Amino acid sequence: MKFVFVFLVCVLKIGAQEVLLDGTIYDHETKRPIPFVHVSILNTLKGATTDEKGYFFMDVPATYLEKNVQLSTLGYADTVVALNEVIGEKPFGMVKDHQTIDNIVVGKPSGELEVLHAIASSDLEGGISSATAPRILATYFPNTDPKRKYINKVTVFLKKEGNLKRPVSKFRIRVYDVDTLSQKPAKDLLHKSTVLDVVAESDFVTVDLSDFNIEMPSHGVYIGLEWLFVPYNWYAVKGKHPVDHKLTIENGFAPSFGGINNKNQNTKVMVYEMGAWVDFQETLKKNEQALIPAVSLSLFKEK
Repeated sequence: MKFVFVFLVCVLKIGAQEVLLDGTIYDHETKRPIPFVHVSILNTLKGATTDEKGYFFMDVPATYLEKNVQLSTLGYADTVVALNEVIGEKPFGMVKDHQTIDNIVVGKPSGELEVLHAIASSDLEGGISSATAPRILATYFPNTDPKRKYINKVTVFLKKEGNLKRPVSKFRIRVYDVDTLSQKPAKDLLHKSTVLDVVAESDFVTVDLSDFNIEMPSHGVYIGLEWLFVPYNWYAVKGKHPVDHKLTIENGFAPSFGGINNKNQNTKVMVYEMGAWVDFQETLKKNEQALIPAVSLSLFKEK
């Protein structure tokens, strides 16, 4: 089935070198806006996410108007078009992902509980913050047992962000199959958009996925944490320029995820940004050891 959205974009001059883009993405069939669509300018670190009303905005250098933009969200095939082609009231086709089917729930799984990457708040050694463009951080969980298992709960630990003035931020949880050739995240196994609220003072958030009856693939899964570049997640990051020491203000987007030391160097983490999955590399300043997301996964294992 094909879906068509209407991409309305205004270009407003905000300076000799920059322009402000804003727009709304709709499902042409239902006439409803599509929330949480990532709008990423390829080969740059510029992008935005539509809010619940399908609206987005971002300011970009004027030269970016000649670049391509990628539109991506859960349940649709990624769409790449020239940015200058979507300026104005022009319709564009967005195709439903053929691999996406509704989750079929045949009964809530049960059995022996197994926890992968058991973590306590005291294990946290740092935080992982957003970049300047939408991205997804995915941690690999292997399947080392031949017994049939089903995903139960995912727990994500958080780093408190003092600059965030709003009491609640949001992110989306993703569950991916594994491409057996590239070992990168592949198709979505969780087909319902699952957006989690993070209260500012929370140490962690847990989501129960057992109702979706997702069987653990033999080659494991990736659990993805998807930042949403929407206004209520925004906060200002103040700093000093390294040369003239003048005040600088950069954009930040909540939440900041907790990080732990990858002591054994055996946990694979990938990040989706600029239209591709690449290895995630972030280190602790104090010892230069790898920092990975503080995420744990519990499974129901058949007896």
